Amino acid sequence: MNCKNCNTEITSKFCPDCGQPASLKRIDGKYIIHEIEHVLHFERGILFTIKELITNPGQNIKSYLTENRSRLVKPIIFIIVTSLIYTLFIHFFHIEDQYVKFDSGKKILTSEKIFKWIQEHYGYANIIMGIFIAFWIRLFFKRHKFNFYEILILLCFVMGIGMLIYSIFALFEGLTGIKLMAIGGLVGVGYCTWAIGQFYGMNKISNYIKAFFAYILGMLSFTFGAIILGILIDIITKE
Repeated sequence: MNCKNCNTEITSKFCPDCGQPASLKRIDGKYIIHEIEHVLHFERGILFTIKELITNPGQNIKSYLTENRSRLVKPIIFIIVTSLIYTLFIHFFHIEDQYVKFDSGKKILTSEKIFKWIQEHYGYANIIMGIFIAFWIRLFFKRHKFNFYEILILLCFVMGIGMLIYSIFALFEGLTGIKLMAIGGLVGVGYCTWAIGQFYGMNKISNYIKAFFAYILGMLSFTFGAIILGILIDIITKE
């Protein structure tokens, strides 16, 4: 019998090459429960990742990049899941004062449609925004050894926690009716600044200052980029 995954000959219950089971059990309720427990498992799942990123983000992310990539949830999955949580809270409580918003005040322009897409697809939008922020971080911290792609991984974790912070404030705003998203935005930026600064060296105040400006400039670059893209599309389509 050969493995259905890598075609290696199997003489036991598992493939000696890739570890694939010789025969798969049918999916049932126990399988679903096991998968949910695996994702939420406090020792290696998303709850553990959140705890580690809240208590000591810089060191834990640096460890993920250089030593052990099995302790934390995969960064792309993490930011998409946390962004989905934020989106669900926003829609459930009908929060209007979101942390990214654009209103032309006139007829609906392409730029406004782009920002509407951003609000509805924060998982993908955060990855795109991370590219802009990563550019500025790379510029401000060019003396450090981490490359552009490693900085993107850093931002997936950091911005993921940021989305959870926004989610908590959205939850309290929805329950109390008190406008809290502006405060949530400040707390989120504060966390991201602290986490990025700690990643590059917690003992230097200059790292936190550079992290703050890199993050803000990245968000502004992303915002202006979306507006310019919308304007260009409007100009091209009118011709």
